[in-house]
Amino acid sequence: MTMAATSATTTAAVLSNTNAHHHQKWMRCSDVGMVSLPTSNWEPFASRWRPHTRTPLLVPRAASAETAGKDNKRKKKKRPDEEEDDDGGKDKQEQEQEQQLQQASVSMISLDDVNPVGLGRKSRQIFDEVWRKFSGLGQISRTTRTDEETLLIREGGPMCEFAIPGAQNTTVLVVGATSRIGRIVVRKLMLRGYTVKALVRKADQEVVDMLPRSVEIAIGDVGDPDAVKAAVEGCNKIIYCATARSAITGDLNRVDYQGVYNATKAFQDYNNKLAQLRAGKSSKSKLLLAKFKSVDSLNGWEIRQGTYFQDVIAAKYDGGMDAKFEFMETGDAVFSGYVFTRGGYVELSKKLSLPLGRTLDRYEGLVLSVGGNGRSYILILEAGPSADTTQSKMYFARISTKVGFCRVRVPFSSFRPVKPDDPPLDPFLVHTLTIRFEPRRQRPIDGPTGTQQDLRSFKLIMEYIKALPTGQETDFILVSCTGLGIEPTRREQVLKAKKAGEDSLRRSGLGYTIIRPGPLKEEPGGQRALIFDQGNRISQGISCADVADICVKALHDSTARNKSFDVCYEYVAEQGKELYELVAHLPDKANNYLTPAMSVLEKNT
Repeated sequence: MTMAATSATTTAAVLSNTNAHHHQKWMRCSDVGMVSLPTSNWEPFASRWRPHTRTPLLVPRAASAETAGKDNKRKKKKRPDEEEDDDGGKDKQEQEQEQQLQQASVSMISLDDVNPVGLGRKSRQIFDEVWRKFSGLGQISRTTRTDEETLLIREGGPMCEFAIPGAQNTTVLVVGATSRIGRIVVRKLMLRGYTVKALVRKADQEVVDMLPRSVEIAIGDVGDPDAVKAAVEGCNKIIYCATARSAITGDLNRVDYQGVYNATKAFQDYNNKLAQLRAGKSSKSKLLLAKFKSVDSLNGWEIRQGTYFQDVIAAKYDGGMDAKFEFMETGDAVFSGYVFTRGGYVELSKKLSLPLGRTLDRYEGLVLSVGGNGRSYILILEAGPSADTTQSKMYFARISTKVGFCRVRVPFSSFRPVKPDDPPLDPFLVHTLTIRFEPRRQRPIDGPTGTQQDLRSFKLIMEYIKALPTGQETDFILVSCTGLGIEPTRREQVLKAKKAGEDSLRRSGLGYTIIRPGPLKEEPGGQRALIFDQGNRISQGISCADVADICVKALHDSTARNKSFDVCYEYVAEQGKELYELVAHLPDKANNYLTPAMSVLEKNT
């Protein structure tokens, strides 16, 4: 019996210590609301812990119906004389009222009655409420940011998982902010910490309520240059999502063409204004190499003739060649002539004279504004030490023109050395520009039926030659369209206006990204893989949210600069029409799907 008693006593002591240990552990959890803390942070609470006693915890009476029942049973066991004792200071009615009050407020229960899952759920509810208030900043509602929320976004706090570097220093103008895509673009920009400015046509209360209060609203029509100029003030980038409300030609031209032109010009003027304040020129401005506006502007240009065959046999095919460069009464500078000699060519050349402190290595390529009868030409750049031209190397690139006027962009990366062993072109060393015409590789162009074209004659009207500024990021993002989903009766009008707007953006010299989505769908984004392509070959639609995400990602993606592309949902090409390989990219927040998609596409398209 003695050994059994001793064993029982020892077991009881162990269980008591174990219960005390667990009791102490639950006290810690309940004290901090089931939120784990480092051990060092538990020290200040040590004075309140009493492991050797069962310290009660105050919780609402409604939380434990079982305990309430126990208390009622205890009170029913009281003696009648105690209930009627006047010396106690309280009669039966007062005691009942006190019991009801205690039941409605709090009750003393032990920690054994507390559910840890409930405590954890409560802490999660508190966190979810905080996150709901924060995420509500990006919703399309008229809400205001508190100072703490603004500081969190600006500094990229731990809860601002979407914030990206540089966003707090970038102001984006969203033109068409209330459109199907524009509303989502505004929300995504705000969640990533950008400062957003919206250009809307009217200040209707319904329109204003669609935008968060933190968005600066500019009122004006895209067809009004003054309104667009005011809206561009203070902005670093532009996302153009505006679309015409009708298929009327005037409305299409006002929004899709004139609006884009006004925005690009206003943005260029604003950047030039900032540059002048810094006693310099905007890095987004084009460098004028030649402008043909008078007879004197033709000075320095030299006409030369030559042939690729320098043997005796070539003389048998010498039908003659001629060329001239003159300023016409119409105010046009015209380079024209003919080449009947086999293997012959004529060219117009000039040694470049750049402004002091300007070199072409700061630029991306050339843009020519020309017109004529649609012949193709060869641009030749000579690069090397200007003091010793015998050491110069020649680089060429082929260009095509159209009947009438057009702008031709030629990036320096497209120039190839005449001699394959020569190094790549270094724009810093370029000193001479040449435009060459040769009958070889000329192709007939569309013209009246039955007319005969002499591909050995040419006419090139020259307006200007400029150098395009270089850059790593996109300045202007334009949401255009592919024409899919548009009624056939109005498709031609819409595409014509859209194309005119795209051309005005390419000619501006700004770094651009032109997105042509398939038919827009009101669906959640990020659900299906996307296909990026060039050549008007896609056949599916795409979510508005996915298009908006592409717009935001393209702001700082160098591979998206000066790219035009079509985009739609992934699909399987019809049998017999698999002319090219489709590469699908999954729009996932965990990876940058845009860079690999853009890297395989052609620039300046």
